[in-house]
Amino acid sequence: MTKRKNYSAEFKAKVALEAIREEMTLAELSKKYGVHPNMISGWKRTAIANMASGFERGKPDETRQSEAEIEKLHSKIGQLVVERDFLATASHQLLGTRGKKW
Repeated sequence: MTKRKNYSAEFKAKVALEAIREEMTLAELSKKYGVHPNMISGWKRTAIANMASGFERGKPDETRQSEAEIEKLHSKIGQLVVERDFLATASHQLLGTRGKKW
């Protein structure tokens, strides 16, 4: 059983760039780098699809992560507010007039 080979991002970018230039065929690139032509096609497709992100201002990965974190925190705040309201109502019902309402 053979183990899969992992290629670095730099290697993939190099091969994809050569594929985009179209100076050599996929078969020639495959033979040159020892990579299957389908892998080269996939890397080329990915490189072209993600090319626009290189021209975006700011840091898009951090922005997406921070938006996801903000959404998660908002959901947690909502959950805590519901729990607080439930417990306040329950304590008022259990303690009657002795319980303090905020």
